[in-house]
Amino acid sequence: MTVSDLDLVRRTQQHRDHYAYSQLVRRYQSRLRTSLRGWCRGDHALAEDLAQEAFIKAYQALGNFRGEAQFGTWLYRIAYNVMVSQRRKQATGTGDTASELPEVPTEPQRADIARDLDTAMAQLSEPQRVAIHLCLQRGFSHQEAAQIMDIPLGSVKTHVLRGKQKLQSLLAPWREVESHV
Repeated sequence: MTVSDLDLVRRTQQHRDHYAYSQLVRRYQSRLRTSLRGWCRGDHALAEDLAQEAFIKAYQALGNFRGEAQFGTWLYRIAYNVMVSQRRKQATGTGDTASELPEVPTEPQRADIARDLDTAMAQLSEPQRVAIHLCLQRGFSHQEAAQIMDIPLGSVKTHVLRGKQKLQSLLAPWREVESHV
């Protein structure tokens, strides 16, 4: 029987149950680190540092978690804030990578599309990249992405729509290749 996130949160809040919190970390660490690697343009070391910082901040703030959002949404919001803070400190440019790629028939095509998708994603604005990653790659709803990014729902929908349109335009040559395969 799997214990719910909310039950693990309550055990951690009420009893300072480190084992319960470690179960939450195990559930989310892989997905969160993958997301952060994408947001950090593939910088694995930075993504690991930010993930660790997000889990520490989440633990410290767990007393404020009220269950209004799912734990995963709340955790991603913390991780997003940690990443934005890091970006502000570093004042770096834009350009994230995608962590999941569409299926393609051959290995050379897979490598080509990965490169082209990374290049196309780098041409999106940061809010577009994050919104597309959260909604299309991680499966968060638009509402959950709005909570994570702390922006209005309509803005998330606009970022996803405009980002998808730009990606379709940038990746149009792949549609031609697929139609000839």
